[in-house]
Amino acid sequence: MQALDAPQNNYGNYARYYRGEQPLAFHSEESTEAIGDKLSHLVVNVPRVLVNSLAERMRVSGMSCDKGDVWSEFVRNDLDQLAGVVHRSALLYGQSFVLVWGDGSRPVVTVESPQQVQVLTDPATRAITSAVKRWENKTKQETHAMLYLPDQVQHWRGKTVGAANTSLELIETLPNPMGQVPIVRFLNADLICDEGTSEIADIMGLTDALSKLSTDMLTASEFLAKPRRYLTGEPLEREPVFDENGDPVIGSDGEQETKPVVAIPDGDRFMQAEGEHARFGQLDGAPLDGFKNSADLTLSLISAVSNLPPSYLGIVHSNPSSAEAIKSAEAGLISRATSKMASFGRSWEAVGRLMASVITGADPHTVECRVKWSDPNLRSEAQLADAAMKWRSETLMSRKSALRARGLSDDEITEELKEIYTEMQMEALAKSDPALMRFAKSQEAAGNMSYAPLGEELQGLELEAA
Repeated sequence: MQALDAPQNNYGNYARYYRGEQPLAFHSEESTEAIGDKLSHLVVNVPRVLVNSLAERMRVSGMSCDKGDVWSEFVRNDLDQLAGVVHRSALLYGQSFVLVWGDGSRPVVTVESPQQVQVLTDPATRAITSAVKRWENKTKQETHAMLYLPDQVQHWRGKTVGAANTSLELIETLPNPMGQVPIVRFLNADLICDEGTSEIADIMGLTDALSKLSTDMLTASEFLAKPRRYLTGEPLEREPVFDENGDPVIGSDGEQETKPVVAIPDGDRFMQAEGEHARFGQLDGAPLDGFKNSADLTLSLISAVSNLPPSYLGIVHSNPSSAEAIKSAEAGLISRATSKMASFGRSWEAVGRLMASVITGADPHTVECRVKWSDPNLRSEAQLADAAMKWRSETLMSRKSALRARGLSDDEITEELKEIYTEMQMEALAKSDPALMRFAKSQEAAGNMSYAPLGEELQGLELEAA
């Protein structure tokens, strides 16, 4: 529980930056007081762009295990869609978790937040030795915690919301048949001893600087960039001064004090003066180029630190980028996503072993699993089709591999191959005997037959026709 509580302040700070709710930084107290509530600060939410740009390139397309049909259970638990949530949480907070349990012989898998779950590891092997999940039931005014051990699961409860760790009471103990802590950690770490690093940690200060520059630019556009008109030669009007109680302020001469005021409202488009010596003029507005140059420099630094392509940050050039230039600019981001896929792939394989253990009852350590990823390169449909056709024409890629390169999952590939085989059968029938083809179509339309692999079905059709 202490390990769970320790990083919560950092997690809350990361979440504020991801949602764009962080306070304005690098602003003096004088500037804040001068602006007041006239202009709220502008947050340029680069952290969300960085996290989502990496997560959208990490797509799990399949999983195979030597024991049990894990992929179908993977899909049944919606992990093919929730995997993106796991990746985003790990990239944002530095770690995220997946809990695997069983409902009979069917695995029940849930995605867990590091704000509720934490693990302890063996310092020698770095294997997870125990885990805890804590949540609050505000309806019943209770705090619950589940302690996961290799041999059992303990349910603890406190009778108040936000109960202290020492006030929790053990109310239930369940056996753990898997013999392993059923929680898998997705750790975003570049070094061995790291306990998780947020991808936005390096750009938080730069994001604050960019938000401050954007706010200053808007403030300058409000107070300085508008052309100011002036009028000289006309006497200023004066109005009486009152104190906070509404009483007139009397000067040393015994008369009520007055103060000069501008008679013409600042927003008026036209002005008129009766004095013959009155003169009108206009002051040029302050240029905002300095803010733009500073913002471009900050965006360039963010791009260098985060590997985000300049086009993702709104950095445009006079010459439009070619397709090859855009692909080259995204190389760093794709390489970064590929390294994260290699790290998270080990965790997904651990999830698959636990799911296979629930399905078959086997020891998770005896199960072999492999996770399949979609290509992190986001290419156009024409590029994908052209590449697949070239590889297929040179017999360097199977039809299944070509469909997988297209981004299809294993289930979609199986369904697509069935459709392809059906079309091949229909074409073969049409070439062999047009009458047999018409008979096959009529039988299919009536629902009296289904297509099997090519050779067996052709034999069956010939028997039925006879």
